[in-house]
Amino acid sequence: MIAPPGAGKGTQGVVLAEHFAIPHIATGDLLRDHVARATEVGRAVKSFLDRGELVPDDVVLQMVRQALEPLKGGEGWILDGVPRTMEQARALYAIAVELGMTADVALHLQVEDAELVRRLLARAQQTGRSDDTEDVIRHRLELYYEVTHPILEWYGERGILVSVDANRPPEAVGRQILTALEVLRQVIDRGPDAERKPVDLTGLGAAFGRRTQG
Repeated sequence: MIAPPGAGKGTQGVVLAEHFAIPHIATGDLLRDHVARATEVGRAVKSFLDRGELVPDDVVLQMVRQALEPLKGGEGWILDGVPRTMEQARALYAIAVELGMTADVALHLQVEDAELVRRLLARAQQTGRSDDTEDVIRHRLELYYEVTHPILEWYGERGILVSVDANRPPEAVGRQILTALEVLRQVIDRGPDAERKPVDLTGLGAAFGRRTQG
């Protein structure tokens, strides 16, 4: 799942995992759990999270490898929160090849900046997360466009990118994602040689419940 902070990766990741009965691996949750338990990893990454900076690749990739290894030969997985850099994307590809796995879909949740800031400030009031101040939020968005957004082109060239309009309520976004993935599953089931092209559904908001103003 590729999306800016506040786009709904966690929410949609849970929905997808339940629908397809596969594990949901959320790196942000894993990191925050380490911080809460004050583990060695948690102490090392807390300052990065508080400032809205990216956690070093070696820490993230080690956690992801440990999460993926038990899933070899399984029915699949949802990976949420990584990759966030091209270096991570290439390293994850190498890890997947080593483990005999492949990514069938790179799901892109597209949300306007003003909506992202609104959501994250509302979340901060509810949860008190230290990385949800407005200054940190805007810094995280700048980082996303600088280092994460270019990954979309790479996944598009591989033919596995699916983009959806996630400005809308979560239920509407979830319906559109599930509809798209159920159709794509027929292509995936035809095997690795089946022709793949990126899918852009961001213009279909009205059909799936676009948020209206007023």
